Formats: sequence, C-alpha cells, structure tokens
Amino acid sequence: MAVRATPEHAEGDLTFPRGTEAALRSAHAQGESAPRVLVLGATGYVGGRIVPRLLAGGYRVRVLTRSRARVQALPWADRVEIATGDASDSDAVSAAMSGVDIVYYLVHSMTAGREFAETDRAIAHTVAAASARAGVRRMVYLGGLHPDGVQLSPHLASRREVGEILLASGAPTLVFQAGVIIGSGSASFEMVRHLTEVLPYMPAPRWVRNFIQPIAIRDVLYYLLAAAHAPGDLNRAFDIGGPDVLRYGQMMNGYAVEAGLPQRGIAALPVLTPKLASHWVGLVTPVPRAIARPLVESLQHDCVMKNHDIDDVISRPEGGLTPYRRAVRLALGRIELDEIETSWVDARVPLAPSDPMPSDPNWAGRTVFTDVRRRTTKASPADVWSVVTQIGGTNGWYSASLLWSLRGLFDRITGGVGMTRGRRSRRRLTVGDALDVWRVEHLEPERVLRLRAEMQVPGEAWLEFTIEPRPDGCEYRQRAVFFPRGLSGRLYWMAMLPFHGFIFSGMVNRIIATAERAESE
Repeated sequence: MAVRATPEHAEGDLTFPRGTEAALRSAHAQGESAPRVLVLGATGYVGGRIVPRLLAGGYRVRVLTRSRARVQALPWADRVEIATGDASDSDAVSAAMSGVDIVYYLVHSMTAGREFAETDRAIAHTVAAASARAGVRRMVYLGGLHPDGVQLSPHLASRREVGEILLASGAPTLVFQAGVIIGSGSASFEMVRHLTEVLPYMPAPRWVRNFIQPIAIRDVLYYLLAAAHAPGDLNRAFDIGGPDVLRYGQMMNGYAVEAGLPQRGIAALPVLTPKLASHWVGLVTPVPRAIARPLVESLQHDCVMKNHDIDDVISRPEGGLTPYRRAVRLALGRIELDEIETSWVDARVPLAPSDPMPSDPNWAGRTVFTDVRRRTTKASPADVWSVVTQIGGTNGWYSASLLWSLRGLFDRITGGVGMTRGRRSRRRLTVGDALDVWRVEHLEPERVLRLRAEMQVPGEAWLEFTIEPRPDGCEYRQRAVFFPRGLSGRLYWMAMLPFHGFIFSGMVNRIIATAERAESE
C-alpha cells in the first residue's frame, strides 16, 4: 500500500502522510510522546531543510553535530535537542540514538580529501551498529542515482557502498538514490547555474550529451519525510527522480531560458578529461574544486531511474512531481505568489525548499556584487536622513556629477529613461517615486531608503542607504547591490569598478559633510 503525502505543512508539496497530524494528536491525548527523530547532517543542504519540516509535523528532533555554535546560528536551533559529537565516534552516536525512533542519515564526506570513501565507510559502519543496538525502527538515507554494470566514479561508488552498509544494519532502512537536485544551494545545481551564466559558449566534455534525471529539492524532501511512515519491515533502495529526462546540455539551456539568458552554444570535446573539466569548472564558477571534481566524475554515465518501484510504496505528490524548468524557476525565485500554494506561507515553515538558507555554503546562490561603505558621524539621524532624501533631481547625487550625466546620456542612447525624470518633490520621497534612473522601492523614515535601478543594465541593481542611531550620532551605511545577468553583467560590473571609487566614496563623504554642517548650524 502506497503512502500518500499531503501538502498541508511544508511549502506546497510536502510532506506528511495522511492522518499524521491526527495520529500525533491522538498520541498526545493518550499521554504518548511524538516520535523522536535523529538527523545526522542537519547543517548540510538537505538536512538544514528537513529539520524545520519535521518540527512542523510535530516530531521531536535531535541533531548530532561537531559544532554546536553552527547549529545555534540556525533559525530552528531553540526547537531541537543538540547532541555534540562526531558521526565517526561510536560513543557519541550511541548516546545520540538513545530513545530515537527514526534516523535520517544525510552526511557525506565528499570534501574530506582523497580519503572521503574511507571516512564515509567508517561512519556508515558506526551508525549502522548503533542503530541496531538502539532498536531504531527506521533509517532513511539519501544516496546517488547511478547505473548498474559500469565502473562508478569514486563519489557514486562511495554513496552506493554507504547505502549497502545501512541496509545490512538490521534496522529497517530506506535508501533513496537521487540524481542532480535542483534548488538554490545544491552543489549540482550551482554548477549548472554558474556555468550557464558565465559562459555564452561552452567547450564541454562528452558527458554533456549524457542523460540525467534531475529532481527538485521539494520532491526530495517529500520522499524523505514520507519515508518515516513507510511499512515498518521495508528494507531496500529506491531510485527517485523528477518527470524529465534531459541531456546535461539541455539542463543548461533550460536554465538559460528561465534565467532570461540566450541559449548557450555547447561543443562536446573528446579531449576534456574529468580532471581537466573539474579544473575548468573550478576556474569559471565559485564551486570549490574539491566539490566540482567528484560531481564532474559522476556525470560520466547516464543517470536515470532504472524503475519506478518507489510509486508502489510512496505515491507521487498531489499534482505530480516538479518539472525541471519549474524547479529552476523556484530556485531563481521566479514563481509569483499566485502560483504558490497557500501552505507555502505557513508560518511554521517560513522558507521554501528552494530558498537559500543560512547553512548553505557561501558560494551557493546567485552571483551578487556589492559596494559597501560605512561612516560614523556626530550628526543626528534626522540630519543625515534629510540629506539622503534630497538626493537626485536638481540636487544631484553628491558626487561625480559629470559621470552621472554621462551615465544618464548612455542610458538614453540605449533606450532607457536617462536622468530626465528628476524627482517629484525636492524634499519629500515616497515609495514608488521616480528618482532619475532609480525608483524608490522601500522607505523607513530616518532608517532605510532603498532605490531600484531602472536604467539599462545587464542585470538588476539597487542602491541602499541605512542609518543606525548611536548615543553620539549615528552610523551611515551605503550599499550598492548588483545581480549580474550572464557574462555581460559580470563584465559590466568589472568595467564600472574604477568609477565606483569616485562615485560612491564621494557620495558618502559629501552626505556626511553636509549633514554635519547642518548639525553645527
């Protein structure tokens, strides 16, 4: 009998089998405790997303971590039990498993150097033995989708081996074998994102012609959470994947379409070995080479589902699995509110599965360039705010007037609005006001003014002014933010860097000087 998960709790498609809430309420009414779940790898990409959903479902959650401080920095830290220790330490794992019903094994040592397979093997044996001793009723592991009958990359071979060790543990185990996970922060997705955005034409290894079955992070979470209610004696591996089977090159061009980029030219070259390709990926993307290489090596063969046996155990989400391009739109934040199911905004699970999270690596997410400048001043917040809100129009931009005029002229020539709009009032600003080539997007009196660029730029740009009160004045912060679109956006930012020193530093100095002069008068 298949478990059906419903979209009541977590972001539109997730996650708990029918009757879960009723069963938990009934258990509480009879004095029984909710199931206790141990999450190994709670600060990782998948683990950081599953914990708040388990909490939303009424589970008691314990996490095992080497860094208590890292967990305490996460938004759900005060709602979980934190056990400190290493997953390779038998005593620490045994203590963490005391009284646990369900274990989620979401650790992987891919970045631990050449010995990662040995490390993963040791951890898997430690966890398998501890789970058997503790009488855990269900273990859930997320491995990698792989073909049979071929020599696997070290990365995929290790993932398969870990799954086999857990299945042999004696504790009922479900192993899910997933391919490329689509969501902001997923290493595989970030590689697709950055390669596509940076390279208008890509010389690539032959594996760009291989077939892959990507899966949205929301669907991965759906299966992981539904596994907690699978039949108790079930002990086997299942392939999981989304509805689309694509060549890797098609994934890149599908991303390009959703990101508003031209289709990318891709040439498959026989001379690019996995080692050379990983160096290339490390050079043109922020994905660390230690992660890029095992990912590249894992793309040497077609990775598609061998069967759909999972459908006999866990029914597909209501509405179906997420198509690749919709998963990309979710990862890019391109889904409009009217496309999002009501349960996505459930306050119990505030972030969508594809949203960035604090636990994601610093190279995850879309590329963003910033120019941040700070100054403390004895001028009052009111005086600084008065100067800031008079910016633009006939008042000018407090620095490099010639450069601003040239930028406005260039904008007009390329079809933009230029500097001709000015401003509606010399002294007052409200949200929605046009301000030369900008528009007021957000305004908090004497605190924050944020302008969104409406000039012709290869990307999205903002200029933000923030004022923080201090006992002896205030701190003024000025931040320019640019989200580049493709290679042209990156080149544009680099071309503008020499001018930022004149424009933005001059702006800070003039605003503070004007405010301090007003303070002294």
